[in-house]
Amino acid sequence: MTALARTSMDGVALRVADTVGWLTTPLMPDDYLGLINPLWSSRKLRGRVEAVHAETKDAVSLTIRPGRGWTAHRAGQFIRVGVDVDGVRHWRTYSLSSAPERADGRVTITVKAAPDGIVSTHLVHRIEPGTVIGLTRPEGGFVLPQPVPSRLLFVTAGSGITPVMAMLRSLVRRGEMPDVILLHSVPRREEVIFGAELRRLAGRFPNLRLHEQYTRSGGRLSLSQLPDLCPDWSKRGVWMCGPPGMLEEAETRWREAGIATRLHVEHFRPVVAASTRGVGGRVRFLPSGQEADADGATPLLVVGEDAGVLMPSGCRMGICYSCTGRLRSGRVRDLRTGREHGEEGELVQTCVSAAAGPVEIEL
Repeated sequence: MTALARTSMDGVALRVADTVGWLTTPLMPDDYLGLINPLWSSRKLRGRVEAVHAETKDAVSLTIRPGRGWTAHRAGQFIRVGVDVDGVRHWRTYSLSSAPERADGRVTITVKAAPDGIVSTHLVHRIEPGTVIGLTRPEGGFVLPQPVPSRLLFVTAGSGITPVMAMLRSLVRRGEMPDVILLHSVPRREEVIFGAELRRLAGRFPNLRLHEQYTRSGGRLSLSQLPDLCPDWSKRGVWMCGPPGMLEEAETRWREAGIATRLHVEHFRPVVAASTRGVGGRVRFLPSGQEADADGATPLLVVGEDAGVLMPSGCRMGICYSCTGRLRSGRVRDLRTGREHGEEGELVQTCVSAAAGPVEIEL
């Protein structure tokens, strides 16, 4: 069957569904469409993995065909992905690595396997083309403005290159590569995700300068190197994604230089205070009623995701106030400060709060 024929059949199915809803009560037409093809459902956004491409020995890019209900992303944004591992649905957040301008409508996420990562290990080593996964719509403000600044500085480490790769690919497709300096840190050359593509782009565009810092041989990338690697760093728009320590150092440096508005950082995990290693408890998530045991140092967001709960999620750092739930019973501990609190009905941030005893929380 040709792609045109498939598209025509999809359109017919959707139009039929829109006109016969009254015949299918209590099930909606969308429920039947989901049984025929999961990507046709508009009530539950899904995607089908169409290809798995190895980037390094422990990182892959997944090409995904999003289903009905998908909205176009902006380069640098992220999505949450729902994956069934050993019969349990887990949700994780990954940056989109593809350009929004991709002509075939597919998107890619790029995943690096973490040593103790249930989902990342599954996606890197076990996922097969044809697998249907859960999706959420794109989120996040780690994006380039319009118009794009004439001079850019990207500073990344490890898998932090992922959202920046989407930006570079978008700039290439739009034919508007500005003056770009990319400083990327990774243990070894063979661990550079997108390494071959980045080097090709640097060779193709004279105004794209790439510096790769291999920490095993040359030490970690220090912001004290900026005057040498990028003499005009203070005059550039800066997008930075990497470990918390690097981002904290950058925020301090740019703030002290009086140019904090030029710096844009992408956080994925909160900085946990040393005093937060407390006793956890049993957590019950409402309205689903799903339960999980939590220690006193793991964010409720992660506890819920590990239990298969679709958790509201944003920056995951307590900054955007998207990761919230209403406390119905129990107390929580703020992982940034170690302070314990909790009143019935209180709105708490699950990304920076851990259980301080048994907890019921409504999402």
